[in-house]
Amino acid sequence: MRRMDARKLLVWVCAAATWSVAAGATMPPLQVAELGDLKLGSGETIRHCRIAYRTLGKLNANKSNAVLFPSWFSGSSAELVDLVGPDGLVDASQDFVILADALGDGESSSPSNSADQPRMRFPKFTIADMVKAEHRLVTEKLGITHLRAVMGISMGGMQTFQWVVSYPDFMSRAVPIVGSPRLTAYDLLLWQSEASAIEEDKNWNGGNYASPPRLRAVAEIHNLALTTPAYRARETAPGAFAAYLKNLDQGGLGRMDANDWLRQLQAMMSLDVSADFGKSMEKAAAAVKAKMMVVPSEQDHMVNPGPALEFARLAKAKVLRLTGDCGHLAPDCEKGKLRPAVREFLDH
Repeated sequence: MRRMDARKLLVWVCAAATWSVAAGATMPPLQVAELGDLKLGSGETIRHCRIAYRTLGKLNANKSNAVLFPSWFSGSSAELVDLVGPDGLVDASQDFVILADALGDGESSSPSNSADQPRMRFPKFTIADMVKAEHRLVTEKLGITHLRAVMGISMGGMQTFQWVVSYPDFMSRAVPIVGSPRLTAYDLLLWQSEASAIEEDKNWNGGNYASPPRLRAVAEIHNLALTTPAYRARETAPGAFAAYLKNLDQGGLGRMDANDWLRQLQAMMSLDVSADFGKSMEKAAAAVKAKMMVVPSEQDHMVNPGPALEFARLAKAKVLRLTGDCGHLAPDCEKGKLRPAVREFLDH
């Protein structure tokens, strides 16, 4: 396993994306689907909603080879490109891969880029709202009526869990990786700590800042939970900690706008795929029609693996356990185990 410094951890933020792009590969262009108004589950509306996305591969004649891969927390479709290819989780030589930017990531409609609802005027949205927007992208803009698979990492895994209950007939397979169908109190405490650190920072100024606040405390909290104590103790010697912390603090939230970060935090905290099933996870799991492979990290301090494992049991899904001490970074640390298992599941 390669060492990952603090700045790279911030790029990873809430998932793992360090597969190398094949030599000579080019970044597919960012495309934008104009959806008009998006009615949210809360009753509010995102006006002039836009979903950004990139595609790799070619859609076949009967449109049966499409794979949707939504972004993780604070991630973007550009960061997902590394995971597609002969050595990735899905191969664009066989599939038409749609890399979707989730609501609030700064590419799709977000507090940072909305002219109609800027900053904290941008309404709160949920993981279910993200999925609704992605469904409209796939059906209305790409003309696809069925997906070969939906897959995602971390918040992308949360979206995958939501997909299989919101649109159970729409995909054949689903692979949620280090995601969850509903957060535990431990997860909620983590995300609320980050939200409080943003809201209590004087430079955030209620979201109306003159220049982007660095929010060092948020970055520190986030990276504390990203791996495990054993991993951090091994990777950062006591004498190297000052340099590690300086690098971490200078990086702050990386590419992410503070208001975008907060709205995506709130979306994750509201997640409950059983919401439309009388809060019964048994009924939600019974609605699933896709074949699933659930991939938890057993030592994940960022997204507790318990709910994913329980959902897998209820849905009679295949489970691939990542067992090392990298925590939420397990999909990278154990990619030699993850990649072939995902590819075999998708292909057979």
